[in-house]
Amino acid sequence: MAVPKRKTSKAKRNKRRSHDFLSAPAASTCPKCGAPKVPHRICGQCGSYKGRTIIETDEE
Repeated sequence: MAVPKRKTSKAKRNKRRSHDFLSAPAASTCPKCGAPKVPHRICGQCGSYKGRTIIETDEE
């Protein structure tokens, strides 16, 4: 069975783990309704993208 010859240092261990953490998804506000939305996607509330209405919704 393979056994490590030396103890892995804290720095080496932490460098390896530096990519393991998730970051929060990016969010921007819709210029038309002000709802939070994912960048470069149609707004789920009002259905607009780049100032145009793409999907008709029941916005009140």
